Amino acid sequence: MKTIQFKLNGEARQFEAPADQLFLEALRETFGIKSVKAGCSPQRECGSCLMLFDGQPKLACAVRSEQVEGRSITTLEGVSDNERRLYADAFQAAAGLQCGFCTPGLVLRIKWITDQGERLGRAELAKLIDGHLCRCTGYAKILDAVEMIQDAKLGGAAPSPVVEDGGVGKRLRRYQGAELALGIRPFVADIDAPGLLYGAVVLSRHARARIVRVDVSKALALPGIAGVATAADVPGDRWVGQIYADWPVLVAEGEEARTVGDVLAAVAAETPRLAREAAALVEVEYEPLPPVLDPAESIAMGAPQINPRHANVLSTTAYARGDVEAALAASAHVVSGEWRTQRIEHLFLEPEACLARPLPDGRLHVLTQSQGIFEDRRQIAAVLGEPEAQVFVELVPNGGAFGGKEDMTIQAQTALLARLTGRPVRIELTREESIRMHPKRHPLTMTYTVGCDADGRLTAAKIRILGDSGAYASVGGKVLERAAGHACGPYRMPALDVEAIAAYTNNPPCGAMRGFGVNQTSFAIEGAIDLLAAKAGLDGWEMRFRNIVQVGDMTTTGQTLEKSVGAERTLLAVKPAWDAARKAGRAVGIACGVKNSGLGNGAIEYGRARLTVESGGIVGLYTGFTEMGQGLLTILTQCAVEVTGLPAAVFRPRVDSRFELGCGETTGSRGSLLAGRATIDAAQKLKADLDAGRTLADLVGTVYAGEVRIDDTTGGQPKGGRVKTHTTYGFATQVVVLNEKGALEKVIAAHDVGRALNPQQCEAQIEGAVHMGLGYALTEELPCKDGWPVTFKLRELGVLRAQHMPEVEVILVEEHEPEGPFGAKGVGEIGLVPTAGAVAGALAAFDGVRRTRLPMKDSPAARAINVGRIPDRERDRWR
Repeated sequence: MKTIQFKLNGEARQFEAPADQLFLEALRETFGIKSVKAGCSPQRECGSCLMLFDGQPKLACAVRSEQVEGRSITTLEGVSDNERRLYADAFQAAAGLQCGFCTPGLVLRIKWITDQGERLGRAELAKLIDGHLCRCTGYAKILDAVEMIQDAKLGGAAPSPVVEDGGVGKRLRRYQGAELALGIRPFVADIDAPGLLYGAVVLSRHARARIVRVDVSKALALPGIAGVATAADVPGDRWVGQIYADWPVLVAEGEEARTVGDVLAAVAAETPRLAREAAALVEVEYEPLPPVLDPAESIAMGAPQINPRHANVLSTTAYARGDVEAALAASAHVVSGEWRTQRIEHLFLEPEACLARPLPDGRLHVLTQSQGIFEDRRQIAAVLGEPEAQVFVELVPNGGAFGGKEDMTIQAQTALLARLTGRPVRIELTREESIRMHPKRHPLTMTYTVGCDADGRLTAAKIRILGDSGAYASVGGKVLERAAGHACGPYRMPALDVEAIAAYTNNPPCGAMRGFGVNQTSFAIEGAIDLLAAKAGLDGWEMRFRNIVQVGDMTTTGQTLEKSVGAERTLLAVKPAWDAARKAGRAVGIACGVKNSGLGNGAIEYGRARLTVESGGIVGLYTGFTEMGQGLLTILTQCAVEVTGLPAAVFRPRVDSRFELGCGETTGSRGSLLAGRATIDAAQKLKADLDAGRTLADLVGTVYAGEVRIDDTTGGQPKGGRVKTHTTYGFATQVVVLNEKGALEKVIAAHDVGRALNPQQCEAQIEGAVHMGLGYALTEELPCKDGWPVTFKLRELGVLRAQHMPEVEVILVEEHEPEGPFGAKGVGEIGLVPTAGAVAGALAAFDGVRRTRLPMKDSPAARAINVGRIPDRERDRWR
């Protein structure tokens, strides 16, 4: 240990540091500086731990503690109040933050940039923030905020006043936006508790192996270790899962480990360093077994059963109508091809973390960042063998999720350690552990044969889809169900034959990710549409216009669309941009998209809310849905304001299990749809009492319940009767324009959102989704070799940085949805559904190459981007 003396935010400080300690650890654990975040440590790639080191920006995960001897360190906590207010106001006025995890690091970088006193252009600013990764925003509104700050510091006007109040249709500031921008509002890993223990997990070293022995004796013998849990310590059911309980929270001796993310032991210790040291001392004896890595081999006769609780075919979904073979034979033009998409890492900026603390009344208080606190409560209680009432779960709004936090990762292990030790326990995953453990986006292989008549009108489609769901079910069957149900896109298809299969393998599990299987099939159908357009002598816009669905047409599943179909309006909205690009000789691509809002498929869905009048003129707004950066809590506040007429500042949105508000995971673009309607229901009851002359002071202690139930959707293809697969659908058209070198230049995204409850945040959601869609199209992938991800490095995973983003123009089309809150429908996922197809079309226009495999790394657009370059070692073994 070495004594280090330095200045922290102008104050002389000293501490004892181990020789190998990263200064990030000292800042967070020793000095309680929580504005610096551990997003990728020690990769030095995400920018979330930025500090000023003798006035220069430097990442705390790139500095050893001994290197700060005699230095001056500044974090956001040391910036003056007036300056902090400027940054918070700018980010809120510009809607430049969503989940907020990356924002404090960005703000400190922006302080340094704008302190130089030089006016910089937007492109220069984008390059200067290259070291900061944002997975939510698409960077456009971040750069808007930077320009506001720069103008203010150079003597211009302060940022536009933040909209502090307003109902539906207003650009109301994000709830807790200032606190997020400045790193004040905590994430799970920022929260401490008296007597806190720190946890670590032991993961399998093999994608498939029999676990012969787990020996924890050396770990237990280490001083400062409070407990080590193995499968033998689980008092209840070890198996969890959203749909099938096929995923053990701890793999037992004698069982198989099925993926490299399987947990074999969990340790609780007095310090994080001790916990990881003890985890490394756990001895595991393996009997390695040949992993099954190809889904086609998995479902073949004689393949070993991968998961003991389900056959290797996880699900089969099929839709059919008409005589496809006859229709194809009679078609003027027919195209066939195989389209393949890749595994993708969500790369939310906040790695998984959980804190569990025993309460004096015997209950366990679990602080989680998951996408469904009631699902967490159900599964944690089952693992502990306790009634659900003994587990109180509270959401800490998370630092991004995109579907990747639907499944449990370390919640059950954290709760188990808290029960075993009788003390609070917090587990935080490293970035590598996060990538190994949580489910990914499905890689799909899709074979399409599609026909049209001489006028370019579609006649029939035969489609086969195979998806790799990895070692555990998660929601893989539903992802393939959704892929099949959207396989023909937003187009009229008189005859079709669609089959989609989800298969178990020993690869990392795949489950929900933004788009939920629909962006994969969109890439395929849009490619087929472009090929048919060429044969029919039509341009891409005209081909789509002749086939786009309208009211009265059928979806792939056979649902007749009865209302709120804005697909044609989105096509018309992009027509001027399409025509202008073609006239200018630009390579341009176009694609349309459709995405359900609501689970549908026969599921009974609930939206639940409670408004509680509290002392001091406060109204608690409780929901069971998760805030993960999409702005749900802000939107629900606006719904309550619109109905009651009360100021927005009155409402305090919360997500915990105080009330029974279970409504499933926050998925399927349904948060606003269901929680919004439930909030309206509760607010109308409060409004009635206010209209009767009662005040909030009179109503303290009153609880207003709001609920909506959707039970009219149908599963599969029911024989006879009305088909209603989903409550509603969003529609979109996107145009991608390339420059003269084939690099991205502009994206025009026209989206039917029903009603923009908060137009600014709606735009931001679409911009962020387009950013994710462009990475998906060109640079992002998580290939595996022998069941192991071939890389854990953020830049190699391929997420785009600010300098890579083209201009994105968002056009909001409002086609009123009568079943939505004030006419709204979900926008969280559809923003990236058509993107890859539009990029592929633009690239084909540029160089004549029709690309059918993602990511399109061989393209000039991808080569212009300096991320996603994974070394090609043994690429032939990648899956």
